[in-house]
Amino acid sequence: MTRTMKWIRPLAAAALACALAAPALRAQQKQAPAPVLKQELRGMFLIGAAINLAQIEGRDTQGSALVRREFNTISPENVLKWEAVHPKPDSFAFAAPDRYVAFGQKNGLVVIGHTLVWHSQTPRWVFQDAAGQPASRDTLLARMRHHILTVVGRYKGRIKGWDVVNEALNEDGTLRPSPWLKIIGEDYIAQAFRFAHEADPRAELYYNDYSLENAAKRAGAVALIRKLQAVGIRVAAVGLQGHYKMGWPAPAALDSTIAAFAALGVKVNITELDVDVLPPARPQYRGADVSFRADTSSALNPYARALPDSVQQALARRYADIFAVLLARRGVVERVTFWGVDDADSWLNNWPVRGRTSYPLLFDRAGQPKAAFDAVVEAARRARAARQPTSSR
Repeated sequence: MTRTMKWIRPLAAAALACALAAPALRAQQKQAPAPVLKQELRGMFLIGAAINLAQIEGRDTQGSALVRREFNTISPENVLKWEAVHPKPDSFAFAAPDRYVAFGQKNGLVVIGHTLVWHSQTPRWVFQDAAGQPASRDTLLARMRHHILTVVGRYKGRIKGWDVVNEALNEDGTLRPSPWLKIIGEDYIAQAFRFAHEADPRAELYYNDYSLENAAKRAGAVALIRKLQAVGIRVAAVGLQGHYKMGWPAPAALDSTIAAFAALGVKVNITELDVDVLPPARPQYRGADVSFRADTSSALNPYARALPDSVQQALARRYADIFAVLLARRGVVERVTFWGVDDADSWLNNWPVRGRTSYPLLFDRAGQPKAAFDAVVEAARRARAARQPTSSR
């Protein structure tokens, strides 16, 4: 056990104990101001949420208000993915991304770009020639460069950092056989980073993926970052997506994953955090591949009306454990972003099973803080107290 892990466990336990008592304490202290995430985590790391078009445009008033009050950074759920912003070869759709960036700037939020190169949510034409056959390497490289220079260049100086390449690895750590790899070759990742740097030399550039807490995939990501560094590519941070389960990953695995990238001189962002409390659609599946789907059944949707209090408390314990690790690694961890604002707009309501009622975030469907919120707040307070110097008598 690492020195860091030895004190993570008591910190998480103490945070949970306070979180479980928080509703009673709030009732006793009605005059006290409600805690705000970004204030509680100030000086630790940025705390954010992925937002959708309804929140950007203000149609989801509850979600928009939560973003403005609780968070200091935002990521776009969909509006900057290739199919949304560049649907046709000669056509870009910038209205929604422009509103996203304007929303962030108006509200003083750190704006993140997601994502430039991904095998999913990319139109077929990108990879095809006029006859519908696979495009040539030179053609695909030219399209990639044009896309990245146009999109990143438009928001130069306004978007802090970009998920340049998303989900390039298989579960065993090898490169995913995407059209990018098949047509361009292994250097497509380095080329994407070079184009992004060309478009905005001051922007932070990230590699983003899920399940990097698994040893084989983590080893593949470490090897990938080393190869990029060897050819002069600067990766500012690796994004751990953080689509976690109630029992996975173990806190020690999360801690060792952060440490592995820190050893390369690379920061870590938790980019898409949520905790799935529902039964797995496939036993032992721990990934987040958007192409994976399963049929609906009542057994897979056990909390259709409400989440039992016992599960609420278990979720609070889980978040206490996760944030104990992240707070212990502050300085390496620079940003933690939830994938959604409240339970109602989580993607887990429809993935991998459509129509389920999921409860993976800190705010419920009414926008109210859950026991998990209290656990995160208490973990932050205890981490802050632990680093304060004690006064002598």
